[in-house]
Amino acid sequence: MTRVRESHDRPEGDDPPITSVRTGGVYHGAMTELLERAIACVRALPDTLQDDAARMLLLFAGEADRPVYQLTPEEEADLAASDAEVARGEFATDEQIRAIWAKHGP
Repeated sequence: MTRVRESHDRPEGDDPPITSVRTGGVYHGAMTELLERAIACVRALPDTLQDDAARMLLLFAGEADRPVYQLTPEEEADLAASDAEVARGEFATDEQIRAIWAKHGP
């Protein structure tokens, strides 16, 4: 298993390659400033939200062992109905969209 390196584990600018356990691909250990900023923000979240963020990142990176969210049977049925409406070309009219915005606002 690949060990997660802390910034104090290496001298500045020394980014040894990290091997992906799942793909066997080799990556260099440096993160972009944006990713480091995002990780810092996630650290401040409650544990459950940190776990949700970790699952999404692992899914995006192709290393997740299960989906981030499992749809309920009702949600699956609603999604299937929506997909069928799209396939038939049934979309909300401009008037319906305006009514939704008027009721709920941005």
